[in-house]
Amino acid sequence: MPRPKGSKNKPKTVKATVDFAAQITEKQAAKEAATIEIASITANIDALKADLKTKKAELKSIDKEIARIEAKKVKAETKAAEAAKKVEAEDVLKKLLASGMTADEILAKLK
Repeated sequence: MPRPKGSKNKPKTVKATVDFAAQITEKQAAKEAATIEIASITANIDALKADLKTKKAELKSIDKEIARIEAKKVKAETKAAEAAKKVEAEDVLKKLLASGMTADEILAKLK
């Protein structure tokens, strides 16, 4: 007959009584704390979303202003370039007239 394994002189473990009510109250307190923290974080996220929305609207209006100013700048530069060309053309015309060319000869050169 085979021998039984393990010691027969093992100390018997006595199961201690567990206080389930205390554990339940502890876990419920932790749950309430987590719920309060979640509510706080949610409120913070909502406030940040509202702030983000206003900042995006502000950015959009600034972009529109920049585009408007750039268009004005291009228009002013074009106008200045045309004025410079006109002044230059008038100077060339005056020089040609001063050199003794007729208006018909100047027109022929321009074409």
